[in-house]
Amino acid sequence: MKKYILGLFAVAVVASCVSQQEKAMKSADKNFILKAANENFAKKKWKNALALYDRLPNLVAGTDDAPNVVFNSAYANYYDKNYKLAGHQFKNFSISFPQDSRKEEAAYMSALCYYEGSMDYNLDQTSTELAINELQDFLNNYPNSERSKNINTLIEELSYKLEFKSYENARQYFNMGDYKAANVALENVLEDFPSTKLRPKIYDYILKSRYELALKSVYDLKDERIESALAFTRQVEKEMPNTDVAKTAVELRQKLEKEKKDFVVVKKNTEARIAALTERQKKEAAKLAEKSKTEQQMKDQVDAEKKAMQIQRDSAALQTPPPAATFKIQR
Repeated sequence: MKKYILGLFAVAVVASCVSQQEKAMKSADKNFILKAANENFAKKKWKNALALYDRLPNLVAGTDDAPNVVFNSAYANYYDKNYKLAGHQFKNFSISFPQDSRKEEAAYMSALCYYEGSMDYNLDQTSTELAINELQDFLNNYPNSERSKNINTLIEELSYKLEFKSYENARQYFNMGDYKAANVALENVLEDFPSTKLRPKIYDYILKSRYELALKSVYDLKDERIESALAFTRQVEKEMPNTDVAKTAVELRQKLEKEKKDFVVVKKNTEARIAALTERQKKEAAKLAEKSKTEQQMKDQVDAEKKAMQIQRDSAALQTPPPAATFKIQR
């Protein structure tokens, strides 16, 4: 019986709440709507509170209740994880009510909303870049605020997300076997984020990219790429001594030195073959030139003989007199 009574009481309470929410939604009484909205806000019923706050802007415009409606609505959206809308409302509050004592808090919450709205590293990072700008703006506007103490930490966290995305994108080129693109992309990460904590991992992939590029290089670029890879192994060992990446650099340098020696032999044999081939080509060219010359001489001789015979025939025709005239004898 006790449980039954409690159940009825709970149903009555819910029905009462629903009834009050419905009445407030249908009411045109500003004070009644505002009271119901604030009660929902206090009870952390964010969706119900937002539904009522959305009806109030025009009703409270120009009154002392206007700042509270905007401020509470922003917080309700924040707690309901509508970060983009909440950020816009907090920012609008700090601009619309510059004399309000909560202006700094609103500016901070606006920046925090952008931070919360930052997407995962593998998604588009426009929101992350925007969040960094908003946090930096708060730091610039309120450098001595207590709320500024964790801003740099948040900025570093977001910056690392951008670094990691760039690093992952570059690493994908390596995984696809496009070592030239991987090397360029990894160097771009270091240029864009000179203080990155990912430097050891980036160096490791640059080492491997240059090594693979040197081994699989075309003949004309092999020397250059071996030297580039060797130079980078020395740079890594100098910058990061006694680290795992430095050990990798030493191991790859030993392999590259062997590759360099082997290529010297290959290049010597190749140059010898090229020289021999060039010599054969020269001889063949000389033979062809001689043959062509002989054929031309024979052709010239035949043409000369034909010309001489023609001249002889023409001369004989000129020296032969025309036949004598003949007359008939009359009878």
